[in-house]
Parts: sequence; structure tokens; C-alpha cells
Amino acid sequence: MDSLKHAYLILAHTEFEVLQKLVHCLDDKRNDIYIHFDQKVLHLPKLVTQHARLHILYARVNVHWGDVSVVAAEYRLFEAAAAQQSYAYYHLLSGVDLPLKSQEEIHAFFAAHQGQEFIGFQKGNCDKEIDLKVRRIHLYPNRFRAGKGIAAYWYRAARALSLRLQRLFGVYRNQDVIFKKGTQWVSVTDAFVRYLLPQKSAVLAMYQQTFCSDEIFIQTLCWNSHFRLKLHHTNSEYHDCQRMIGWHQGELTEWTSADFDRLMASGLLFARKFSARDMNLVKRIVKQVCDTEISNSI
Repeated sequence: MDSLKHAYLILAHTEFEVLQKLVHCLDDKRNDIYIHFDQKVLHLPKLVTQHARLHILYARVNVHWGDVSVVAAEYRLFEAAAAQQSYAYYHLLSGVDLPLKSQEEIHAFFAAHQGQEFIGFQKGNCDKEIDLKVRRIHLYPNRFRAGKGIAAYWYRAARALSLRLQRLFGVYRNQDVIFKKGTQWVSVTDAFVRYLLPQKSAVLAMYQQTFCSDEIFIQTLCWNSHFRLKLHHTNSEYHDCQRMIGWHQGELTEWTSADFDRLMASGLLFARKFSARDMNLVKRIVKQVCDTEISNSI
């Protein structure tokens, strides 16, 4: 294992102008970059690196929000990277993320904390949410965002009726599993990835017809293993995983230029989510974080 090498695993489906900036920021000789594009993306963007090895996954998953297909896509990324070599850290990002620190700072941070797992866990009691998401059966899980129309109305009505009946008759599943949840975006060691991979079939089977299992499966595997003792633990879910995520009243919102100072003062390593609707913010972060440190990539 190259003790300096990191693998960046990116789930992408839109906002390719932001993705290009993200790849630019990760273009360092100490990194390999792996990108999974949703199978629904017909025309892949042109991405070029000068220093990092770039791997575009061509065995792609048809990803549906909230469905176990998100987990399947994440497994494709972990598998592709682990098949190449052992990395010091594997960073799972979305295509609308950006680093808030330079690669020199990021590598130094993880070298100082080598062996710790950076997995965010939701603080407080989330039993009701877990019961709803993974202890009930969700009909039409690949239609959580079915849009409008008669078919979409039918999907939602059937799912709601099914959940109501399950509550009425006390129908539960996976009762013997201690579930935990948090953000899906993590930075984990090679040892944890090698623990994760052999459990793929069992994981995909258990989380069929669940809701947002991508926020649960990694936390649950970690918590029920010896890796629980290796967690980077703080009093903040987002410090635990080193991600600045823009939640506002339960909705994931995009960062804007007004948030620049807040983002840069957070002390965290990564942030999501960004959009081409405010490329001024994206370019400002890239200029400060990435373009001021070219020498380490040469």
C-alpha cells in the first residue's frame, strides 16, 4: 500500500461544470479518482487530469434517489478502487462537492489521524426514522421521486397505504439489527473497505424495499463491528465525517456566494452541495483552495 495514496470516489449525475472543478481540485499525484455516472446519463462530460489517475466506471448502475441502487453504485466505486490497490483513505463524494482545504492540508490531516474512520452519525434518538426507513417495506422504491401524473399518484398512494397497514398490524422486519444512520459521505480506511466489500450481497438483500439506506448501511456496519472503536468522534455529525452540508429546515440547500466566509471558516475538509447557478462561489473556492497550490501536483 502506498501510504500517501488516497482514492476519491465520486457519484455523479448532473452539474458537470461543478464536477470539472472538483476533479481539478483533486488532480494531485497522491490521488486516484474514480467516478460513477448514473446509467441515465447518456453523454459523459470530458474530464482530464494531469497528475491524478482518473477512472471512469463503465459498469454503471441505474440510480434512483432513496433506493438501494444508491448503495449498489457506492459498492461499484469501492470495488473498483480496492481492485486497483490499497489506499490510505477512500473518500466518498458527490459530483457537487468541493474541498475546502488544499490537498497538502487534506493529506496532512489524514496522516495525523491515520487509522480513524470518518463516518458521520446522526446525534440524538432517531429510532422512529430508522423504523420507517428500514424496518418497514416500501413499495416501488425506485419511484420515490416519480414526479406528477396518475402513475406517480398511484405509487405514492400505494406506498402510503402499505405503510399505514404495516403500522396498524405491527409489521416489522430486521428487528434483530442495531441500525445507525448519518450522512452517506464518508472517508474510510482500507481496512474498513476490505471489511465492507465481502458483505455486498447481504447488504443489498437486506436493504431491498427500504428508504434512504445509503444513509444507514455504512453506519450500521461500522457500529456493529470493531471499527466502532476507531471512529473519529466529536459532538457533531459533520465534524465526524469532515463534511460541511447545507441542511436548512430539513431540506438540502445549495451554497451561495453569501456563504463563502462561513464555508472557509468551518475548518472542515469538504462541503456540499454546489451548483452552476452560482459558479462565482465555485470559482472563488477553487481559486483559494486549489489554484494556490500547484507545486504539490507536479
